[in-house]
Parts: sequence; structure tokens; C-alpha cells
Amino acid sequence: MRTGRTGAVTVTATALAGALAFTVFAAPAAQAADTGITVTGMVVNNGKPIVVGISEEKSPGLSFRVTWPASHTVTTIDAHPYLYHDTTAANGADHGGIYMGSVTLYDDSPTSADCDGELYIDPPYTLDSNNDATTWKIGVVARLWDKTDTKLQAQEYLTGFGSVAVKRAARATVNASPEPVAKGKAITVTGRATRADWVKHAYVGHADKLAKLQFRKAGTSTYQTVKYVRTNSTGYLKTTVTASADGYWRWSYGETSTTGGATAKSDYVDVV
Repeated sequence: MRTGRTGAVTVTATALAGALAFTVFAAPAAQAADTGITVTGMVVNNGKPIVVGISEEKSPGLSFRVTWPASHTVTTIDAHPYLYHDTTAANGADHGGIYMGSVTLYDDSPTSADCDGELYIDPPYTLDSNNDATTWKIGVVARLWDKTDTKLQAQEYLTGFGSVAVKRAARATVNASPEPVAKGKAITVTGRATRADWVKHAYVGHADKLAKLQFRKAGTSTYQTVKYVRTNSTGYLKTTVTASADGYWRWSYGETSTTGGATAKSDYVDVV
């Protein structure tokens, strides 16, 4: 906000995403006061969990409506959403949170605007513990500035917007052999379930994970679950089935409270 423009206004908050880590929001105690700013209709990532890997940056979308006191304008207010967990809203705004990357304001009245924006997640830096795979609360840092845009008049941490799950990304692989195979003979299907480790910055075996072995007969479009197999201590899967028809084999498993689900790219076996 504080853009000096009306209509559709885009504000890129690059500094908020990591390096600055919201230290600019740590106002002196005398400035911590009711701002009169209200935020409603907060939606983060369309209400879905945020699934994050080990290196790819993520920009979960968010939307909300902000209203401010009549004595201020869009140029003298801030409303910056962020995520935090296992701490207070104030501490989460200062460090260890997930912060806003950009926001676009649609200033449709003198005292309110609809906002669309993005959070910013850079896994090696934003997420540095697997304990970060948990439920994060949604907060908003609200601030009022004077007309010179230099003096902070009031600041508060708004809460009560619900939460969003942040999960470790998962992967699955499959290999079915021999290829080709005689009808009625055994097919050995192997694979591995892995998930992002935000400490090691690598995908590691997902132990004791129940996976579905699925088959799609050539010429059809639907996979059928053949059996369930649990991974070993390092995430590997192995089972045997009887060859009956040409088709595609894959492993698939669902998400948990801390980890996303995954489905392997299928492996085709020709039955002769």
C-alpha cells in the first residue's frame, strides 16, 4: 500500500520475503496501538495445503479485503499478510515466518480495497526444519503512516484468519519387469516413495508408507488398484503380480498431515 495511486495498484514487496524478515514491522512499544484497519475475506492458496519441495520457489496466492480509517488513504496504510506457527503473532511477524511477496490493490472506495497477492517461499531459507511441516496461522501486520510517508503512527498484529497446512512434497517411482513378459508369468514391481527433507535439502525415503499398486490395461483410461504394499525403512516398495494383459503399472499414495501425496509416472509392460 502507500503507493500514491488509485485503481489497480501492484506493490512488490520483495524485501518482505526473506532478507528483511519483517524487521521493519518491529515498531517501538509506544507505536503499538489500534490502527482501525480491518481485514476480511482472507483466503490463502484457495484454501488448500501448500506443498513445498527442496529447492523450487513457491508463490501461494492470497486474497482479502482491507478497510482503513477515513482520516487515511491507500497511500498511508499497510496490511501485510504472513504465516507463522508455534509462536506469537508478533514474533512470527519478526522472524521465522512466511511473508508476502507482492500484492495488487483494487481501490474501489476512499476507505477500502480488494487485494490479490502472493506469499513467497524459498525452501532452503524459508523452511529450515521438517517441523515446519505443520499448520501455520495466518496473521496480518497493519500499520498507519503520516502523510509524509515516513513516520509510523500505529501498528498492530491482526489475527483470527484461520490457518493453512504447509507440507513436504512427495515423489514416487516405479519399475515393472521383465519387459516383455509371458502371460501367466510373474511381474516384479518395485519403486520408492520419497519426500522433501528441508534440513538435508534432499528427497529421502518415506518409511512405513502404505502405497497402492495400480494397473491400467492398454486401450483403457482408468487405473484399478491391484494391492496395497507398505514401504520399508528406506522407502522402497516391492511386490509381484501375475502378467495377464498389456498395460501400465504405477505406485500411488495419498497425503498426510505433514506430507503431500504422489503418483509415479507409469511403466508399460508388454505381455506376450
